[in-house]
Amino acid sequence: MMLQTQLADLIHKAARKAQKKGDLPKFELPEITINRAKREGQGDFSSALALQIIRPVNNARKEKGERTLSPLQVAEIIARRMDQVDFVSKVEPAKPGFLNLTIDPGWLAAQAGEITRVGAEYFQVELGKGERVQVEFVSANPTGPLHFGGARNAAIGDTLARLLENSGYEVQREYYINDRGAQVDIFGETLWRRYQQLHGIETDIPEDGYPGAYMIDYARAIQAERGDSLLALSDEEAVPRFRGMGLALVTAELADDLGMMRVFFDNWFSEQSLYEDGTFEHVSAILRDQGDLYLKDDAVWFAASKYLPKSDRDEVFIRSNGEPGYYASDIAYHYNKFITRGFDRVIDVWAVDHQNQAARMPAMLKALGIDPDRLIVVLYDLVTLKRGGKEVKLSKRSGEIVTMREVLEEVGPDAARYLLLSRSNEARIDFDIDLAVAESSENPVYYVQYAHARVSSILRKAEEAGVDYTNADLSLLTCPEELALLQKMLQLPEIVTEAVQRLAPHHLPHYALDLAKTFTKFYDACRVLSADPADREITHARLTLVRATQIELAYVLDLMGMNAPEVM
Repeated sequence: MMLQTQLADLIHKAARKAQKKGDLPKFELPEITINRAKREGQGDFSSALALQIIRPVNNARKEKGERTLSPLQVAEIIARRMDQVDFVSKVEPAKPGFLNLTIDPGWLAAQAGEITRVGAEYFQVELGKGERVQVEFVSANPTGPLHFGGARNAAIGDTLARLLENSGYEVQREYYINDRGAQVDIFGETLWRRYQQLHGIETDIPEDGYPGAYMIDYARAIQAERGDSLLALSDEEAVPRFRGMGLALVTAELADDLGMMRVFFDNWFSEQSLYEDGTFEHVSAILRDQGDLYLKDDAVWFAASKYLPKSDRDEVFIRSNGEPGYYASDIAYHYNKFITRGFDRVIDVWAVDHQNQAARMPAMLKALGIDPDRLIVVLYDLVTLKRGGKEVKLSKRSGEIVTMREVLEEVGPDAARYLLLSRSNEARIDFDIDLAVAESSENPVYYVQYAHARVSSILRKAEEAGVDYTNADLSLLTCPEELALLQKMLQLPEIVTEAVQRLAPHHLPHYALDLAKTFTKFYDACRVLSADPADREITHARLTLVRATQIELAYVLDLMGMNAPEVM
């Protein structure tokens, strides 16, 4: 349980006791918020409960003809009723009505031993309680390599999934393959023409086709497997055939590229399957029976304005050519997610240019009888790739888009993931290639991973020297830098809780850097390994603290999908 939760429970229990004893009038207590102290001398945590409840307290007292109380007096009443617990050494009422709480240093020091005993589970918070959540992310059109901008989607989506998994949720990662519609047909025709060209046939790719050199690579892959055996196909036969083969090639390439970034999916979901298994027809029938579809201008429209009162804009459901409209597959797909597969909650990670689409989703869900709050669309802003202070727009290899694979091969997945997570989802990111590969303290990725390598080196040296610190006297951990490190370590559950509740993974890299810096201050101020027999006991205590730091650093890095190197 988070320390703040325990403190809130302690204060709630004291306030209830004060009400029962008649010190305070009886009324429903509000949710108690515990904040970290901002100034020295104010304890470690504080609560403003007395300020929150002063009005109902004094209203009740006035009704009884009793004198009113100040918030400070209410805080003093609650403080007197608080139970003594091992993790709080001091409770101080403070003006104008705060309760300041100081964590017991001896209890804090003992947590180093608890962390080494329990391991990473010490930091896990139980938020999900088995709730089934699907995280659908990346889902780029399968018509070519993944642009580096898509790597931000991958980093956000996979880290959210890791956070949820480690907080008690049952998580499924899904990639939605847009394998239906005009774009994949054009893709199939382009690939067919490139295949013909490889065999000396003079033909042009479609005017709105895909000119990238990667299409030639896909055509060569098909040529290597099938030779010239497909040349006898007519255009009508070839386009769907090459579309299918091309989609298989791209999907395999996407899986391989994302694997380089340590991103793996539980399910690759085909848009086409929604039409083949009858889902689209079933959803259409539901909407038609409800009167949500109507005919206009030879097209079928979905009455979105019926469910979005502030909007008078309806959406094309089926175009005049018989093809589904832009939002039609979305309706069927989310019906499949919520109704067919029964997810409790769905998180879609989309680029910011899909914000209008996100705004329309509540109408679709309401029409299907699904609570819109069960769907959360996480929008993220764009990524600008820079080298030498200048924007990089084109690939050095092909002169075209910069692919995710190309950047990962240069900077590595750890640097990519950390830096792509380092800003809030809504903020743009300038991804500095030079910084990502720098082996210096200026590079936060290097700094954090070097901290883990350093703690590993310390523990390795202790093991080589035969030092056994399993029964260390942790009460010796009294230095300010030791206690500051422990205080920082105990922040992780609240960081994870905030990241999960707000779906904001950018809190993790900032916390990891703070933890690494706090460890460095401890390491610089407190000698860990000493050959002096007089330092034996403090060495053992500090080694336990170092081991606890190693456990936590590795856990935080894993939450971000990064390696925890033992040597650098």
